[in-house]
Amino acid sequence: MAVTAQQNTLRTWLLQGISDRAARHEGPHAQTGGDEKPHPWWKVMCLTGVDYFSTLGYQPGIAALAAGVLSPLATLVLVLVTLLGALPVYRRVAADSPHGEGSIAMLVRLLSFWKGKLFVLVLLGFAATDFIITITLSAADATAHIHENPYLPGALHGHQALITLFLVALLGAVFLKGFTEAIGIAVALVAVYLGLNVVVVGDALGEVISHPHAVTDWTGAMTAAHGSPLAMAGVALVVFPKLALGLSGFETGVAVMPHIKGDLEQRIRGGKRLLTTAAGIMSIFLITSSVATTVLIPQREFEAGGQANGRALAYLAHQNLGSVFGSVYDISTIAILWFAGASAMAGLLNLVPRYLPKFGMAPSWARAVRPLVLVFTGTAFLITWIFDANVDAQGGAYATGVLVLITSAATAVTLSAHHHRQRRRTAAFAVITAVFVYTTVANVIERPDGVKIAACFIGAILVVSLLSRIFRAFELRVTSIEADPMAEGYLKELGKRQIRLIANEPDRRDAHEYSAKMAQIIADNDLTDPADVLFVEVTVRDASDFETELHVRGEVLHHRYRVLTVEGSSVPSALAALLLWMRDTTHRRPHIYFEWTEGNPVANFARYLIFGQGEVAPVTREMIRRAEPERGRRPHVHVG
Repeated sequence: MAVTAQQNTLRTWLLQGISDRAARHEGPHAQTGGDEKPHPWWKVMCLTGVDYFSTLGYQPGIAALAAGVLSPLATLVLVLVTLLGALPVYRRVAADSPHGEGSIAMLVRLLSFWKGKLFVLVLLGFAATDFIITITLSAADATAHIHENPYLPGALHGHQALITLFLVALLGAVFLKGFTEAIGIAVALVAVYLGLNVVVVGDALGEVISHPHAVTDWTGAMTAAHGSPLAMAGVALVVFPKLALGLSGFETGVAVMPHIKGDLEQRIRGGKRLLTTAAGIMSIFLITSSVATTVLIPQREFEAGGQANGRALAYLAHQNLGSVFGSVYDISTIAILWFAGASAMAGLLNLVPRYLPKFGMAPSWARAVRPLVLVFTGTAFLITWIFDANVDAQGGAYATGVLVLITSAATAVTLSAHHHRQRRRTAAFAVITAVFVYTTVANVIERPDGVKIAACFIGAILVVSLLSRIFRAFELRVTSIEADPMAEGYLKELGKRQIRLIANEPDRRDAHEYSAKMAQIIADNDLTDPADVLFVEVTVRDASDFETELHVRGEVLHHRYRVLTVEGSSVPSALAALLLWMRDTTHRRPHIYFEWTEGNPVANFARYLIFGQGEVAPVTREMIRRAEPERGRRPHVHVG
């Protein structure tokens, strides 16, 4: 009994707050609501900045490792793609999704039926890759800064993977305990980190200027390796996809928009300023840091085992400004990298409950924070173990997730512009989309690890989604019901006697259809007064939707047949919800009459799962049974 009590306590703790969190969650990407205080856009920028700006901790080293002496040129290409491609795309996303839904929500609106849902599930797999690798890569790079610090105790050397796992576990523990809004902490971290980077990069550029021979050596190495400027530009374009890590942060920038102070228009303006300012700051740091690290650091130090591997700016901080300042820089870098993982975890906790439960494609516990935290933390453990906490090895997977999300955003923006008949914008965004498609494909070919990991996430999401949809097949999917005056009049009249509904699948809707149906139901069920009967017809518009609102309309057809028409995502769910609503409205238990569906029951149930219709009668009855545990209060279901 003691064990059972402990199990119940643990279950209660894990599932605390298990409610519909599609529009609410804990963490820095939460939607503003209730008493939560909004903030100026520049403070909110720091929330995305802990993710975006923290890439300075490893981006210069990865760029130098990928492009060698051409790192500054390849970084310039990255900056141009950022300012001329990603930034315009996400400024448009900010205008179309000011509540923080992001580009995936735009695609949900633009694409319908199962193809839209499956496409979103695939994108969620890539988004999960992006956020999980953000957690593991950031923790691994934080470990690199810890490991290379001269004051590190000798006993910790050689244990990078264990330190990384500890940082990931610590992150998970914070979310298990409860993560409160921390814009103030984000502002402090970003201000200190960027300030220290100004000192490090400024000092390094001063070194470059004061030692012109270093620049001569660099340009000479480029000429010797690649020849003409045209060849250098061509190589920089080819190498650029390897630097795609520097594009991270835009999706997060849109997600934090609900925190911006002001009305909807002010929020959109603030969101655009946020994205533009962050991209401008990051572009300056990317170019200057790339020049400084490429010119001043020997290429061998960027290789695996080198002192600048994964920490190029920290290397310069220690070398040029001393170990004390370098240690302060390390602490700042470790803190912002760890907080970037927190931002990514909060993004996952926003993303999964926002879409999967709404699609009926997540188990009930996915609405609670703590089980998801355990799943994501365990996944991060696995990724850290697979890649042995190596920053360079995870770069491809991270870039793949980032690029696929940006490509999907560009696609969504292009489709939106086409939908609004904006030809010039459609053409411009189509070109941007083509650039990101090329970048994504090139990255996948060069480093297929990201696709392999994303494929695992996508496969897991699809399997869980399919099983969840099956297990939740008998849940009511209706969120609210509204009836027009004629429908309410029918209920008011019949509520004085008895409510009898005939479920009819609309076909030609001529007089013969209704008269034949009426005669069949009366004969099968010994009904005596046709005046007590209402026909009810459900039209399925998009069976891939799980939750829906019902709008009930009353009609009189052929001068004698009273019909209630409803649109929904599932015939049984709509009928079950309608019957329960009628019972609660009239305080009478309504009767509904069906005919058995012809055909194989298994095939009919598959039709119900995919198309929202099939085994209507038994599924409707089962939904009512589950929704109303008291048998004496259930509406009557008759099948003839």
